[in-house]
Amino acid sequence: MALTPSTMLALGTAAAAFELPDANGKLVSLADCRDAPALLVAFLCNHCPYVQHIRSGFANFATEYQARGLAIVAINANDADSHPEDSPAEMAKEVRRFGYTFPYLYDASQKVAKAYRAACTPDFLLFDRARKLVYRGHFDASRPNSKIPVTGADLRAAADAVLAGAAVSADQKPSIGCSIKWKPGNAPDYA
Repeated sequence: MALTPSTMLALGTAAAAFELPDANGKLVSLADCRDAPALLVAFLCNHCPYVQHIRSGFANFATEYQARGLAIVAINANDADSHPEDSPAEMAKEVRRFGYTFPYLYDASQKVAKAYRAACTPDFLLFDRARKLVYRGHFDASRPNSKIPVTGADLRAAADAVLAGAAVSADQKPSIGCSIKWKPGNAPDYA
């Protein structure tokens, strides 16, 4: 399996608008998050072993930080024709199985993934109150078979800082995981 790093979108980039259905078909948009002090956009999927490695830890992180006001959305942009395990029906099962408390959205057109320059799963983009990017990168240093515990330390430190109104450390590590599964002929120039 070839590992793909995140693109490390430029800090200060504005959050791109989106309106996508969640795993049950309910539309969720960027505007729905407007009152939150910060927004986390996570690119996930069901089948990637790197997502599977952190998903319980991420679900716990989400529950904890949503209670502190952080808006969280996860987006799956994988081609469900080539990867049926990433279909909306399977996403709904994933939400129930792992207790996701955040909207898990499906980007069938892959336009939102391109707008955020998503390249891999998992990938995390944290935006401040003005919806400017302050963190992009990995959850933590843990990887499958690394024997490093899943803690979410890097994302937690960034979320703690932005929620406190403090600067987020510029020492940010790219996420690494499975590539976004682009539809035939739809891969962006950065993939």
